Amino acid sequence: MGTEFAGLPDTEARLEAVGYLPSTSIATVTYLADRLGKPVLVEGPAGVGKTELAKAVAAAKDARLIRLQCYEGLDEAKALYEWNYSKQLLRIQAAGEGRAWDETHDDIFGREYLLTRPLLEAISVDTPTVLLIDEVDKVDFEFEALLLEILSDFQVTIPELGTVAAVHQPYVVLTSNSTRELSEALKRRCLYLHMDYPEIEREKAIVLQKVPEVPEQLAEQLVRVVRSLRNLELKKAPSISETLDWARTLLALGFDTIDADVAASTLNVVLKYQADLEKGLKHLSVPPDPSLN
Repeated sequence: MGTEFAGLPDTEARLEAVGYLPSTSIATVTYLADRLGKPVLVEGPAGVGKTELAKAVAAAKDARLIRLQCYEGLDEAKALYEWNYSKQLLRIQAAGEGRAWDETHDDIFGREYLLTRPLLEAISVDTPTVLLIDEVDKVDFEFEALLLEILSDFQVTIPELGTVAAVHQPYVVLTSNSTRELSEALKRRCLYLHMDYPEIEREKAIVLQKVPEVPEQLAEQLVRVVRSLRNLELKKAPSISETLDWARTLLALGFDTIDADVAASTLNVVLKYQADLEKGLKHLSVPPDPSLN
């Protein structure tokens, strides 16, 4: 299988072959990002499959997945590179006092003393790579500025070594839960894709693919119940993975339908806050279980 997508039908077929069921818009942006060599920024609520898309692209392209998990306070040393100070110190000690500092300096700032982190690793390898920059909205604007050089030119400037250019340009996926507005400069460098919770028929197809043992009638009822729960004002709406967990739970317990008793005993698989659980039980006309209080 070639690493590049040959077209939209090929993109859809290869994503489906690795277990990801894309909508037309998802498949289109996925293909264009590959064809145009541009990063793709995927925004949407948590749990709609943004991270899974990057994993599926890596599998479909038979590429290595390199993931940078973003968080508040993430800095260059954790994302890009840092020097192996312990190894450098040992080299300085081994050089002895009689050696000129300029000679030692050139030795200790070589590639063998460099600890590559996800961003530098992704542009250093010579094999097909998918770089996932997950939850980029959690970092600050200063870190966004660091990403601009990488996403524009796929190169990194290391003062002691010079510019390191990509050996093989990675396929880049950035995800955002929209907790803050990203800079225009970052968005300008990316193709944009908004992902929301799937329509009922598509989520049903996902359930039937991922949990093939579930009866179709139960899958239909399950996704409709989950869809109705997502329409409530919840602290955390059920994700697609939690829909799948509920399907597996119902199978494990031998249930073939969702009635009041089943909902009362299993709804905590998809709702993870007490207030949400009480609201969900009320919505489904199930009296709250006193033991949950």
